[in-house]
Amino acid sequence: MELLIALLIGILFSAGTYMILSRRLLRIIFGTSLLSNGTLLFLMTSGKLQRGESPILGKLSTTYTDPLPQAMILTAIVISFATTAFCLVLAYRTYQEIGSDDVDELLGKEHDDDH
Repeated sequence: MELLIALLIGILFSAGTYMILSRRLLRIIFGTSLLSNGTLLFLMTSGKLQRGESPILGKLSTTYTDPLPQAMILTAIVISFATTAFCLVLAYRTYQEIGSDDVDELLGKEHDDDH
């Protein structure tokens, strides 16, 4: 199971990197979202998910689930969602003002459409 998740993490990282290298703002934002989802899967896998009881003091159980990776992932999900929403609003506002979401046009560079 961990091998399948590791393969999925690699696919998310490679697709996110490919999308970040694009010239369109929306693809860059979605690429960043894919990278953050790959990071969340990596944190979940590195936390070694185990079956066990909840870590409540007073119980005499030898196996328990570590709550730290779960807390880190929940925090990262909230931060990732807020960052993505903020970037989408900025991209929309930029498109309204400039009329394009091409990064080269935002920088004022001319590019050839022949390539």
